[in-house]
Amino acid sequence: MTVLLPGATLGVMGGGQLGRMFVHAAQRMGYFTAVLDPDPASPAGLVSHYHIQTGYLDEQGLAQLMQRSAAITTEFENVPAPALVTLGAHRAVAPDANAVAIAQDRAMEKAHFQRCGVACAPHAVIRSAEQLAAVGDELLPGVLKTARLGYDGKGQARVATRQELAAAWDQLQRVPCVLEQLLPLAAECSVIVARGHDGRMVNLPPQLNLHRDGILAVTQAYADCLPAATARLAIEATLSIADGLRYAGVLCVEFFLLQDGSLVVNEMAPRPHNSGHYSMDACDVSQFELQVRTLAGLPLPPPRQHSPAIMLNLLGDLWYVGGETETSPPWDRVLALPGMHLHLYGKLSARRGRKMGHLTVTAPTVDAVRAAALEAAQILGIEPF
Repeated sequence: MTVLLPGATLGVMGGGQLGRMFVHAAQRMGYFTAVLDPDPASPAGLVSHYHIQTGYLDEQGLAQLMQRSAAITTEFENVPAPALVTLGAHRAVAPDANAVAIAQDRAMEKAHFQRCGVACAPHAVIRSAEQLAAVGDELLPGVLKTARLGYDGKGQARVATRQELAAAWDQLQRVPCVLEQLLPLAAECSVIVARGHDGRMVNLPPQLNLHRDGILAVTQAYADCLPAATARLAIEATLSIADGLRYAGVLCVEFFLLQDGSLVVNEMAPRPHNSGHYSMDACDVSQFELQVRTLAGLPLPPPRQHSPAIMLNLLGDLWYVGGETETSPPWDRVLALPGMHLHLYGKLSARRGRKMGHLTVTAPTVDAVRAAALEAAQILGIEPF
């Protein structure tokens, strides 16, 4: 790939907060940016040099993005893969349509994990009534998940019996699904890797994640947040998954740590990830700078974390802690604490469950960062962890 030096224009499909943070990283390095997103108030579109306000399959919009951009990335996995095929015929696209298509389909995703020799939860693919009837008893209790378009806990149902399984599949309108055996979890973790077009890979340190109601709530990132052997296995599995895709770009792989100490892969996201946001304040190279570097063909230095960090996800619920009227949280009290790094995404209105921003807390020691993060959480009305 030809190296694109600062002064070139980098395009991004999608205008959400991940696109916004990519745009900020690219602009800081001297690149121009173009965003394609139909929302006139999209967070990334509001800060980009160019905002193309069309649908993701609009031919004129795609043509404009190609005209503006020397290379193009994506900020969410549900960008239509055919659009990336069209773009990839004329411009460097990272990640490519094949990798995104695999990440969009849980059945294809799990098949890829198995090809790479990475263990995932016992599961069955359900596309027909015959496959539903053939599900083994050992998979119950389990979690039924739509094969496509599920995120943040949506498109999922826990089932304990065959009757509940059949009812849940009906409720999900009998779309293709994956039933996963319910496993005894001890924790969840993730690894973010950046892979260049030349195959070079670097990764952020593994991070420990806490989800609430299917949405990431807290990420802890510091030495020994995971057992050393677990961290090593997670990194090796992530590198194998990325290499097996011949991936280019930033990829996040999420894992379940089981109570017996074993590790199984959950899913992957072909983009930067909520759990890597701490890298903007605690590492010398953030996940978004890595995304810029992979897209532009620049060298990939191994990121170095300089401070223990905890990231708190800021959902729209925090704007309604005092009642039903939208009220800004007490940022002044939070920012009076040392080591607070507030990132709000420029969304014009708060809704319960909507990702409005994140708060990264850094400190010299693990004890200090935990104490500061818990104090900030108490001020904001976030449940302690």
